[in-house]
Amino acid sequence: MDSIKRKYLMLFNSVLLAIGATGGPLLLRLYFVRGGKRIWLSSALGSVGWPILILPLSLSYIFKRGGGGENGRVKFFTITLPLIIFSAFIGLLLGLNDYLYSHGVSLLPVSTSTLIMSTHLAFTAGFAFVLVKQKFTPYSTNAVVLLTVGAVLLGLHSNGDKPINQSNRDYYFGFFLTVGASVISGLLFPIVTAVVASLFCVVGMITNNDFKAIPRESKEYELGEVKYYLVLEAIAIMWQIYFVGTAGVIFCSTSLLAGIITAVILPVTEILSVVFYHESFKSEKGIALFLSFWGLISYLYGDYRENMKLKKAQKQSLALERDENLPPLTNLQ
Repeated sequence: MDSIKRKYLMLFNSVLLAIGATGGPLLLRLYFVRGGKRIWLSSALGSVGWPILILPLSLSYIFKRGGGGENGRVKFFTITLPLIIFSAFIGLLLGLNDYLYSHGVSLLPVSTSTLIMSTHLAFTAGFAFVLVKQKFTPYSTNAVVLLTVGAVLLGLHSNGDKPINQSNRDYYFGFFLTVGASVISGLLFPIVTAVVASLFCVVGMITNNDFKAIPRESKEYELGEVKYYLVLEAIAIMWQIYFVGTAGVIFCSTSLLAGIITAVILPVTEILSVVFYHESFKSEKGIALFLSFWGLISYLYGDYRENMKLKKAQKQSLALERDENLPPLTNLQ
């Protein structure tokens, strides 16, 4: 893939990531604030929407087949047994992450839960360094520090957002559940399978009798029965958009950049939660917004400088090879 196509693909996936990271938490909170109470159901929505990806995957297969592929053939299945086992392990982690996050969102405001999830950037950076030997520059390190400080700054005053009539026990229980989801999310980014994750949550739904409770809950939903199912569908679609965007950014760049983009979207989600759910927006959130964008600019500038150095080194290498291939000069008699 040439650099121009990669840049457009990177931009496209970044937009998908931003839409999913913003819309997912807001819609999930809408489910809970309007009468939804099923934790396992909301957890399953994080991965159960995977069938919608069959269409783009099928189109990709058709285009590759039309292009001929290697020796005029394109394999229908390219996955190997070790990859299946590894994907199943990732799926279990994703299912656990979905449950912890959904349970946390059911107990916390959007602004608080998204704030806690933004700390996954620090975990992503750590796991990326250990697992994939991620190279850190002063600019990327600065970006991680700025974004993490912004999240911590918000966290110092997040208790003021505690929902009315909610006990401190439930609030802090939701807090630690969301922290657990943040840790798992930080691990998933560097090692980036939805079927196993869906089964994990569906088993929980069966155990908790969620399938029997869905019709009753839909009739009691504040927005109406039809909108109840529309909200569930929208949540499932939004999370698939998020996961596709995340995988795309990791493919085009690094897991660290995917974490940085997700952290930068945090203040946007904060602002939208103020608009739609009338949550408080204090000065600390404004400062966190500034730090987030500063961190993103720092990372992008550092990436730009690294690319310029790489291009310069490549030009020097080509020039050296060209000089070595020139015929030796002979003295004219």
